[in-house]
Amino acid sequence: MGDKKRCRRIFVNDVGKYSSKHIAEYLSSCGEKTEDDDDGEPQTNEPVFQVVGTVSSSSSSEKISLLHEQYSSLSREELLPRLLECDVVVYNISENATQDDIEEATWAITALHGEMQNFRSKKTFILVSTVLTWAMTKRPETEEPERFITEEEFRKRRPHPSFKHHNNMEKQVLKLGTGKKTKLKGYVLAAGIQYGKGENLFHYFYKVSWLSECTKVPIFGEGTNYIPTIHVLDLAKVIQSLIEVKPKAKYILAIDDSRNKLGDIVKAVSHVLGPGRVCQVPEKEAITMKAYKQEELEYLSVDLRLDAFVVKDSFNFQWSSEGGIIENVEALVEEYRHTRKLLPIRICLTGPPAVGKSEVAAKLCERYRIHHINIRDVINEKMTQLKDTIARIDAEVSEQETAQDQLETIKGSMENNAGRLEDDLLLEILTEKLNSKPCRNQGFVLYGFPRTFEQASQMFSAEDGENQDSPNETPAYNKITPEYVFALDASDEFLTKKVQDLPESEAQKRGLTQDEFIPRLARFRQLSRAAETALDYFDELEIYPTYLEVKADDPEFTQIVSNVIEVVGPPKNYGLSPEEQEEEEDRRREMERKQKEAEEAAERKRRKEALLAEMAAQYEAWQNNLAEVKRQEHELLEAKALPLRNYLMKYVMPALTEALQECSKIKPNDPVSFLAEYLLRMDKD
Repeated sequence: MGDKKRCRRIFVNDVGKYSSKHIAEYLSSCGEKTEDDDDGEPQTNEPVFQVVGTVSSSSSSEKISLLHEQYSSLSREELLPRLLECDVVVYNISENATQDDIEEATWAITALHGEMQNFRSKKTFILVSTVLTWAMTKRPETEEPERFITEEEFRKRRPHPSFKHHNNMEKQVLKLGTGKKTKLKGYVLAAGIQYGKGENLFHYFYKVSWLSECTKVPIFGEGTNYIPTIHVLDLAKVIQSLIEVKPKAKYILAIDDSRNKLGDIVKAVSHVLGPGRVCQVPEKEAITMKAYKQEELEYLSVDLRLDAFVVKDSFNFQWSSEGGIIENVEALVEEYRHTRKLLPIRICLTGPPAVGKSEVAAKLCERYRIHHINIRDVINEKMTQLKDTIARIDAEVSEQETAQDQLETIKGSMENNAGRLEDDLLLEILTEKLNSKPCRNQGFVLYGFPRTFEQASQMFSAEDGENQDSPNETPAYNKITPEYVFALDASDEFLTKKVQDLPESEAQKRGLTQDEFIPRLARFRQLSRAAETALDYFDELEIYPTYLEVKADDPEFTQIVSNVIEVVGPPKNYGLSPEEQEEEEDRRREMERKQKEAEEAAERKRRKEALLAEMAAQYEAWQNNLAEVKRQEHELLEAKALPLRNYLMKYVMPALTEALQECSKIKPNDPVSFLAEYLLRMDKD
């Protein structure tokens, strides 16, 4: 085995940011193939670079993939030894760099230059700047109107007023990083506006297109300005090539080979990902709409036609997107979806009438923020679209005639089938809806169709017939085929009682009157017993249905929805907007407040009841004690009163009775004195 190259250590600043993160991850993944060993084992990739970097305090908890070390909240005294350990120092100020970021980069090259005599080996300092330092550069007046500005003219560059500090930093690197005997080589990469890997500056246009909430994607300003761009991975590859090649040129333009205008970029993204239409909006509206900040608009408003020679002539790497955004827009859209995990969730619900498909579908659509495919709504929406096309003034005559024919066909079919649409027309309308950008982007919940094996096959089979030749392979299906199929069911008795309990107006609205429901239920049961059912079709595709029983003790379908969520998993979209998050937070706080108040009220009630119970028990005990005291006093008085009574009966009562009888006979004016004198005389006698 040959001598293995030394693994070079590379520092990248602020690896929590979009650009630096992908640069660090790419450099960390770079490997060198080793030779086969004696046993013929497969070759392995030995790492070429050992990447370390700083992270801001706001993103310090995020671990960057493949990063050897990451530093947070280091002082300059703590950071300098880390820089001195590295062979290459990369400072990226190409995106949303603050004054502090630029000052740190200036300090870093100055500090390294001051320590240069102590270097054991040569080091490289790479400043990743921005083409905004060229924004005010005048194109030379020549007979060639399309002549581009090249990097050889970098000394004539004039920066955007907001990027003068960037320009001064570039000059500092070129000044300190030059010299034949210097141990610190300095390079400046003026990077184009970066894109790819989930997007950064262009993310707004991708998101608006993906959400498809607007009929047109806005272009801020006229959109006629040329924007130099580069895929973020291609920027990382330029840095890798610079480290390995060490070109003579110290100032390098890092841009792709595109010559794209802002408006054309937005149109391409809207066409592939969104509604396909754009509109011009005043640039200041971008701030009002909270789409961009002022400093971000400065990047979008740059108008430069640049040509890079060093990247083309000196570097040899496999481009990710050499032709730019428009030429590679479909691949970039897929990369955007994959990076941000924006995957559509496609669900199909089947089941008998009145089992609860529409209620479950509504709850799932709210949970996953996907589209509710109700057959009646889709038909009405299609008819409305056709009427709008017919009424549109700017529509072509042929377009209006086609719309008129389609509308009459739909109306005729519904008139001839008691308000229902023929299967072939329904299939066509549903397929068009499921193929729409919103459904392709976010996903949907489909119910009520397909009802048979044939309908499912017509709707979801791949058009090109792939894998149909071999009976051992899974049949091919198209991109609108549901990923998850749930078969809801309940007993006929349960369904019948549920329908009977419905208000008459709602039963008529939902087509669940007794005259309608019984034939529909019988038809569903008949189709379920067919030799091949719609569920059998999904079985053949290895999309195995999940069977769920609806029960009377779950009227809100809480358990059913919970079972579906358990199978499907978490949402795969943007989730709530900042405004919706704020509303959700307000609702959460309000619920917590009400719950807290309810708990406090319950606690107060519990304490009051406990206090009353305690008081009642104490009162009852007091009453019992009082009764016992009275009883004991009565017994004591009775015991004490017995001798006195006997005494009175023997010695007092006979004389007193005689005196009273005599007093009653005589009836004196002063009976008390009479009694006293009478008793006194009796005592003397």
